[in-house]
Amino acid sequence: MIGGLSLSNIQSLCRKYTSLSATDVEKLIEIEATLSYYAELTDCYMFIDCMLENLPHAIVVAEAFPKTENGHGLYEKSVIGKFVFESFEPAVFAAFKNKEKSSITRAITQEGITVEQNVIPLINDQQQVIAVLIQEKKVEMQTTPKDDFRNMPFALIEHIVEPNSQPIPVVSDLLVESIILTNHENKVIYSNPAGYRFISELSGLERFDNVALNKVLPFLQEVYDKGDDVFFLEITIDRKSFIVKKIPIRDQNDKVTLLIIQDLTELKLKENELMMKTFAIREIHHRVKNNLQTVTSLLRLQMRNELSASSASAFQEALNRIYSISSVYELILENEDNAEEKVDVIALSKKIGHKMVGTSNTPSIQLTFHDDNVQLFCHSKKAVSLALIICELLQNALKYAFIGREEGIIDIQFQQDASTISLHISDNGVGMQEVKASLGMEIITRLVEYDLAGTFSIIPSEQGTHTQIQFPVSEEVFILND
Repeated sequence: MIGGLSLSNIQSLCRKYTSLSATDVEKLIEIEATLSYYAELTDCYMFIDCMLENLPHAIVVAEAFPKTENGHGLYEKSVIGKFVFESFEPAVFAAFKNKEKSSITRAITQEGITVEQNVIPLINDQQQVIAVLIQEKKVEMQTTPKDDFRNMPFALIEHIVEPNSQPIPVVSDLLVESIILTNHENKVIYSNPAGYRFISELSGLERFDNVALNKVLPFLQEVYDKGDDVFFLEITIDRKSFIVKKIPIRDQNDKVTLLIIQDLTELKLKENELMMKTFAIREIHHRVKNNLQTVTSLLRLQMRNELSASSASAFQEALNRIYSISSVYELILENEDNAEEKVDVIALSKKIGHKMVGTSNTPSIQLTFHDDNVQLFCHSKKAVSLALIICELLQNALKYAFIGREEGIIDIQFQQDASTISLHISDNGVGMQEVKASLGMEIITRLVEYDLAGTFSIIPSEQGTHTQIQFPVSEEVFILND
């Protein structure tokens, strides 16, 4: 049968918890109407889950259960409106993220049941995942547990005790996570060593056998208030951060709750330290960029004085070099999430190229770019070297290739194979009769060989000049293909 919510209630859930459009909701309603048939046909439980708008969780908006002969189904009550957590149902979230079918043989449902899940994404006309369709089937025990384990509340984390012998610790005793079992009165009936330390440190008690855990640790009350539902909660208290996972244990004589608690305090401290370092580095980048702009302003003031043509040209070349370096820091600072200081080399070359053509004496020169859909990135140090190399090659082309001409083309092309990047800069100008030693050529050669571990060459061309830079792919220079 279809779960107990009417269509208007399903619409209400989507409006309250998701950002889905009315059209998307109507599509889900159409699919929901067929769930009961698939549930009967496959003898499986069917659900539709949607992502929450403001939380990294999902919510069940529709369900269908197959009819059972003995009346004991996988679920005792409707789970519509229940939250779904990635820790327990990773296949659901994998389908959302990857837009592909996802399966898992052991997921934990909202009622703490182990199930097999098959999940497919539901996609709208804009190719966006609006929900996932889930098929669940209970995982059956392949073998019957031995009598020694029948009365254990949870065999994998219980001590194995033989007459007249010490308990033999199992896996849970070696875990850094706190493993705690509580009974129907929320009293601790088992804890691994990490769990004992957790309770003792936060409660100040050395013994807590007959005390309800939610009484000595009131912040866990929210976990127990969720009743028989699987629950996931992140808690910060006394400058300590924890993730608490609660799983109800079914089919026991006593109602047992399993708590798995992971201490995130050290991880949070490291994240904060990393964040502060990132802020400090970004502030340094700001200051470097501002200082370069100050130097540029001073040079421009100097250029306002009467200068010879050669002096003005030298000043402009210096300005171009400073702008090239500054462009690297501008691109880094444009992306606030750029913790690794990655620089888009294609964007960098376009930024430098358009600026230099715009400030040259030949503004009618046309720049063309060919990147073969290569996404080329490098870290800031390598980016500065590449920026200066591109600057020098463009300066040479603008200065010498189009003497006596008002128009021309400069082509910048990036190519790549499995291990090498090639940068080609060519023009249709007068060509280079011979290579003369100059400051620009020395800058190019040194940066290519020492900073990029690459090679610089001038390729014979029937028209104009064709230069090539080749350098290896590395941890600091890498490519992403579409």
